[in-house]
Amino acid sequence: MPYVESSVRTRQAVAAARAVMMREGITRLTMRAVANEADIPLGTLQYVFPNKLGLLHAVISDVVDEIADVLRDSADIDSGLGNAIGNGLRNFWSVLVIDHRDLQLLQLELVTYALRTPGLEDLPRWQYERYCQVVEDWCRRAAARADETAAVPYDQLARVLVAGIDGLIVQHVIAPDSDRASADVEALIRMITDLASVRSAG
Repeated sequence: MPYVESSVRTRQAVAAARAVMMREGITRLTMRAVANEADIPLGTLQYVFPNKLGLLHAVISDVVDEIADVLRDSADIDSGLGNAIGNGLRNFWSVLVIDHRDLQLLQLELVTYALRTPGLEDLPRWQYERYCQVVEDWCRRAAARADETAAVPYDQLARVLVAGIDGLIVQHVIAPDSDRASADVEALIRMITDLASVRSAG
């Protein structure tokens, strides 16, 4: 068998674990199932990830990176805070929620599983702190570029925005309805924009 760098094997294993969990759920995840999915020997997988805990840690980090990257790239920060909020939420929903029910279900499963698993229980807090920090950053940057300010602290604005979109995702995962979800996203945008009460910094 040709030599494959450890970093490549890591990516293969994480992708395979995600595929298994998205298809079968986290309770069906085994090291053997991941090795079969990745088409690599079990011993090779166990060399890269000696136990399932380490693999799950890597999967959670990978999912968080993906979602944080989409959040980071979603907002138009050159047209003011109100537009950043609106475009950010719409773009995030279209890129990572519509037609991605399995990914969002996986994220929900990983959060609850990690909270109940010794060694992983701190990951959900890091996960949501990261999401909120990304949103806070683009809110701050959008407001600064337009010489605007918000009526509430940016960290609070970010937490409420993330909580709102998270709640809509849960409802969409439970009972998918694209028209209803689109209307609800627009309602959330209005609520967050009203909370921000954007005004001139001058």
